[in-house]
Amino acid sequence: MAFAAKFLLALAALGIAVIAMLATFQTALLFPRALVGPAPDLPADTQRLELARENGDVLQGVRIRGRDPARPVLLGFGGNAWNAEAMALFLHQIAPEHDVVTFHFRGYAPSTGRPSASALMADGVAIHDLIAPEAAGVIAVGFSIGSGVAAHLAAERGIARVVLVTPFDSLSAVAQQLYPFAPVRLLFRHEMNVQEALTRSTADIRMILATRDEVIPPARATALVSALPDAQAIRLESGHNTIYNHPDFVSTLRAAFK
Repeated sequence: MAFAAKFLLALAALGIAVIAMLATFQTALLFPRALVGPAPDLPADTQRLELARENGDVLQGVRIRGRDPARPVLLGFGGNAWNAEAMALFLHQIAPEHDVVTFHFRGYAPSTGRPSASALMADGVAIHDLIAPEAAGVIAVGFSIGSGVAAHLAAERGIARVVLVTPFDSLSAVAQQLYPFAPVRLLFRHEMNVQEALTRSTADIRMILATRDEVIPPARATALVSALPDAQAIRLESGHNTIYNHPDFVSTLRAAFK
């Protein structure tokens, strides 16, 4: 009996330690800046952009010009370990008719500051307001965690379309499903509620989902689709990262911009 009690106490202590570690390091887990890869070579006419924020942080971005200035600008928000310039080139190669604008997330070099869900979502709106006056419309494109930024923008500004790749309904729901033993609602500091944002948006919604997503539990994408009956959702047989190698991915994403 004494051994069993000691074992249960040790197990409880271990659980508390794991929960405390997750709570302490959640920012680093969500925004792994050290894992971001190098920037690729961009077209020679790529424009460098800069946006100063109210607290003194400065965001750095790029604009790659498209062949048709009458097309909407593709405003991209990448995954949590993506290089924004690599994303810009990727979108440009898929849709060369469109101008493409991407910014490094706050705290992701060369942008300054510290990343957080609230900061990234506010920055997304500010970036939109920077480019919208000279744009023939804006299509927000969000990949993975960038879906939260794109959805928030769609709720705050009257953009015509939002395109989401491997999205989720809310980050807290993702965290709760991944760590069912943790009191996520009490400890989570980086909520991005895609479902709530998109129910407030009038944008045309297009989604591309991975059926075997090992990062975003498929149940979270299913919940999002169920809550948005007017959205167009296409499922590809792939994982979270392997979706980009699916033979139909490029054509599906390209079609979502039309």
